[in-house]
Amino acid sequence: MAAPTPNVEVEPEIEASTYGEEPDSAYDSEVASYTTSLASNVTNYKEEHGRRYHAFEDAGYMYPNDEKETDRLDIMHKLTEVSLGGKLNLAPIPANSQRILDIGTGTGIWAIETGDKYPNAEILGNDISPIQPKWVPPNVRFEVDNVEQDWTYHKPFDFIHCRMMGNAIQDWARLNRQCFEHTRPGGWVEFIDLDLTWTSPDGTLTESTASKKFNNEFIRLSREANIEPCPGLFLEGWMRDAGFANVHAEKFVWPVGTWPKDKHLKEVGAWNYIQIMEGLEAFTFALFTKHLGMSKAEVEVICAKIRSEIQDPKMHAMFYLHVAYGQKPETSATS
Repeated sequence: MAAPTPNVEVEPEIEASTYGEEPDSAYDSEVASYTTSLASNVTNYKEEHGRRYHAFEDAGYMYPNDEKETDRLDIMHKLTEVSLGGKLNLAPIPANSQRILDIGTGTGIWAIETGDKYPNAEILGNDISPIQPKWVPPNVRFEVDNVEQDWTYHKPFDFIHCRMMGNAIQDWARLNRQCFEHTRPGGWVEFIDLDLTWTSPDGTLTESTASKKFNNEFIRLSREANIEPCPGLFLEGWMRDAGFANVHAEKFVWPVGTWPKDKHLKEVGAWNYIQIMEGLEAFTFALFTKHLGMSKAEVEVICAKIRSEIQDPKMHAMFYLHVAYGQKPETSATS
């Protein structure tokens, strides 16, 4: 059961900031199109409303993959790291882990930093877009793959990490089952994702604001498109249903802006403010133009209203980051 909204002390006069082993042989002829980062079918990007999008026709991910978005993804990595107290993950994975998988690796920054932390482990990151850097630690590699298809890995992983895949996954239960199947007995899996329902501890985010109207509409349209925008709420339950043991769940406040008095929450809110200000068009263009028939100009007007509101230090908006991690039992029936 989710904990009640905490009493976050506010400071209404604060100004909003502007501120090992050989890799798997997954290149068999029947799956080659999913695993090569050079194939033309995944680099033939689509251009819409001045933004660049992935080329996977069967992938549900609605956000761009251009330079502006990759910059935001790196900001999200920093935001999550700050929220978790500087940790890359919360699962108690052993120092001698040999195989680690990063699902939906994005820019690859988590995989690269994990490769530095575990130099004797093989780190594999997959994504539908080959936007990762070419120069990486020798124990890190990337592949293009759609994780909602059947997985083809022949060796299990010691740790599987999946972060910020809301508005990308259509079948979370199946994703959890595939994670369970491809984790070695005793290995760990960790999911990190959001509950994007904006709220406030003091009622300053009202239903009449453009921000809350946008938030409600974003959640409604995402679910109509069979995409869950708030997977953080369900991570623990999905893991238990898939068969994981020793499941732990935690949640963290993400303020929108620097309004909290608490120093740590103020820093988290500053990074969150930046990523929202940078990402509003990325969140809205595809969803609102395709499902509401809005023009680019109409969406830009909505974004301008939201930006104006979240720059107001008297509006104390927030939402939650959720983390759930669990262990595959040593005596799993599928091991």
